[in-house]
Amino acid sequence: MHIVIGDISKENKIVAPSTKCEVVYSIFNENPSLEGIVVCENDEPIGLVMRTQFFQKLSTKYGFDLFMKRTIELVMDQDLLTVDYSVPITEVSALAMNRKQENVYDYVIVTKQDRIFGIVSIRELIIKLSEIQINVARYSNPLSGLPGNILIEETLREVLTYKEFSVLYIDIDSFKFFNDTFGFSEGDELIKETANIITDIIYTTDSKPSFVGHIGGDDFIAVVPHYHHEDLCNAIISRFHQSILRYYSHEELNKGYIPAVTREGKLENVPLVTISIAVVQNKDCELITVGQISKEAAKVKSRCKTIKKSVFLTHEDMKEEIL
Repeated sequence: MHIVIGDISKENKIVAPSTKCEVVYSIFNENPSLEGIVVCENDEPIGLVMRTQFFQKLSTKYGFDLFMKRTIELVMDQDLLTVDYSVPITEVSALAMNRKQENVYDYVIVTKQDRIFGIVSIRELIIKLSEIQINVARYSNPLSGLPGNILIEETLREVLTYKEFSVLYIDIDSFKFFNDTFGFSEGDELIKETANIITDIIYTTDSKPSFVGHIGGDDFIAVVPHYHHEDLCNAIISRFHQSILRYYSHEELNKGYIPAVTREGKLENVPLVTISIAVVQNKDCELITVGQISKEAAKVKSRCKTIKKSVFLTHEDMKEEIL
């Protein structure tokens, strides 16, 4: 679930830096619920006056007489937390909590193209974060902690509105044999480790808003709002290969397979676990429903499974093969 700070921002009272303190005093008195006022010059935020700090200044000895006839720029706080409306609220929350103690409860000022867009109070920010955490927990996969199918479906519907997107369907090949050979405990560990790898690669390598979900079992999904998937896929595959080394002996790693019992009850040499990534993009391809994305992914995934090593393919790769 991707919510940006602009989604919860609200319009707020603004004044010019030349506004007299007595005017600001009147505004606060006439609006008892108003926590703060943003000071702007040509719609660009340059200061903030929070009610509590403002009245504290006025309550000092001679404070009322000293400031009332003077301009607000003399008492406004210029140490602002100003963020673009497109910044995720989780990121804004971290920035807000890292402020100096005396500024922790100040407004977060939201801009768009460097112009005032609105404000978000810390109370509203905390409430929205709590809602997101409750919603994510309710619909998350209990093993990986990643968003499950309901949130995945919501995300894919939203993705269809993007100008550019890449959807990565990721699964572990030969996982059933791994599970049967090493046990469910090790199987669960591999699932969790794979989830951590994908999450780490997608959220730390990619600076743009992204999404990672757990479809179920050994199937995952990642979404990025662009077509630059190669480095992400290569990084996931590389990290996955490093992570599986501890499960196998040197001999098994050298051979590239382990003896395992098939569904038919036969003992066969089964390949070591690998990872397949089917990439679906709206590049030279009109995708207007979630079903179309899933259908394209199934085709690419099927081709990935025929390649006996970790691999990533796009539906464009499939077209080139046909040609």
